[in-house]
Amino acid sequence: MSYKTILAILDTADNSAAVADFAFAVAAEGGAHVIGLHAETIPAVPLVAPMEIPDPVAVQALQDMAHGETVAVERIFRAKAQAADASSEWRSFATSTGYGSAPLIESARSADLLIASQADPANPSDSHVDVDGFLFEAGRPVLMIPCVIRQPKPIKRVLIAWNGSKEAARATFDALPFLKAAEEVEIFSVDPADTALQSPLTSGAEIAAALARHGVKTTLATGHSVDRNTSHVIENRLSDSSIDLLVMGAYTHSRLWQAIFGGTTKSLLQSMTALTLLSR
Repeated sequence: MSYKTILAILDTADNSAAVADFAFAVAAEGGAHVIGLHAETIPAVPLVAPMEIPDPVAVQALQDMAHGETVAVERIFRAKAQAADASSEWRSFATSTGYGSAPLIESARSADLLIASQADPANPSDSHVDVDGFLFEAGRPVLMIPCVIRQPKPIKRVLIAWNGSKEAARATFDALPFLKAAEEVEIFSVDPADTALQSPLTSGAEIAAALARHGVKTTLATGHSVDRNTSHVIENRLSDSSIDLLVMGAYTHSRLWQAIFGGTTKSLLQSMTALTLLSR
């Protein structure tokens, strides 16, 4: 099993090179086809008082700026594709709704894996990618690249954040190509529950057995939050074990819950230290 269609979400000229490099690196493992996708986002139009009509000069300037970035991003992607000598295609859409527009979501739904870059915490407004939208609307796994990692490297150590949810199960099986190629895979449970199938001491045993049938050898480990958030426990485990890839289910609570109370997914996406594969 391998990924055969990879969608590289090329947001800005600053992060497109890294996203393309990772996309073609993953594609090389299974001979995948890479689609470079960019949304030429048309900003809100300034209005001129007192009649509140669009300012044509400002409109043209904004359109020129957006198209200029599209040209720059396309140039980067095509250069990376040529260097990789890989099967690829370029898609761009002019839209006022950004990456949530129907044509972009439709493209995403036909891919095995989406790859995107974390927004730079120093300049979060530069990013237009709505990761939540892709996870909720496209139904495909998303591989997020931390802004501190710009060059691909082999994925040798993988951590599966396991809580027994349907989202975690989907993420685990969506990550099978990475799991089968890894040297070490750990199933890590935080504050595991006592269920009919397993005790806290054997949390993850069932999914470990399922992965073993795919040829994936795993180890089981547990952590306890005590007075910390689950995200902090996972972050510490990533650092202590030098993890290359985190696999986790995204947004096990509703969007409204996440907006009000926050959550593990949001916290980890804001302070990423490892590649993160998310599924919902």
